[in-house]
Amino acid sequence: MALPEFSMRQLLEAGAHFGHQTHRWNPKMEKFIFGSRSNIHIIDLSQSIPLLHQALVKVREVAAGGGRILFVGTKRQASEPIATAARRSAQYYVNHRWLGGTLTNWRTVSGSIARLRELEGVLDGGETGGRLKKELLQLTRERDKLELSLGGIKDMGGIPDLMFVIDTNKEAIAIQEARKLNIPVIAILDTNCNPDGITYPIPGNDDAARAIQLYCDLIADAVLDGLAAGQSAAGVDLGASEAPVEPTLARELTGEEAEPAVETSLEAAVEPAAEEQAS
Repeated sequence: MALPEFSMRQLLEAGAHFGHQTHRWNPKMEKFIFGSRSNIHIIDLSQSIPLLHQALVKVREVAAGGGRILFVGTKRQASEPIATAARRSAQYYVNHRWLGGTLTNWRTVSGSIARLRELEGVLDGGETGGRLKKELLQLTRERDKLELSLGGIKDMGGIPDLMFVIDTNKEAIAIQEARKLNIPVIAILDTNCNPDGITYPIPGNDDAARAIQLYCDLIADAVLDGLAAGQSAAGVDLGASEAPVEPTLARELTGEEAEPAVETSLEAAVEPAAEEQAS
């Protein structure tokens, strides 16, 4: 088994090197900033690559050991990629709204999850118990509201072993709860973020849809590799299964092998890209 592969070129094409305008920065991110172009900070991807690799190694290790990984991203651009990646890798997610106490007050959250399951049993089971249409409508609204906030963690069964976060500013409460419970945090850090308290920081654009999709795909593939490694270590014969899955072969070919070699250094790619962003 092998970790998912990625390159400087992929990160550049996804716009992962674009930070915020220079006046919207957090000075604690200075060590991760390459420079600025047209008043836009440029993230040093030469640091992002080894840090991202380190995070993927940790994800694979946790998944191989049977640990739970929680994907968190409630901003509009991240909502769908977070949910898709978590479902694809059989993990858990919060992509609508982080409820305060989701981790630190798990007993109360478990009660809400039990209520969600009860409502699903009533509404999806077809046994309305003679309830009026108005009562069923109220129950449906209650179920939908709980599903938005808890649907991605209803099968988690306890606090996670690792958390992956998009946008540390927006998910500050989630990170605080993880730190309180000593849960390691992998986070994408834009130039306006605070890296303090992040176990596995990954400097990168946390707003661009293509960049977020790339991060989520890499984390999900690392989880799948870890799960396969864990099964192999446990003596499970993957070749005997009806539908064996090898994540590294499942990814579509990008066709990069057939393309001519191009200059992908940060200095060569940053200037024209930043000018295009500024215009």
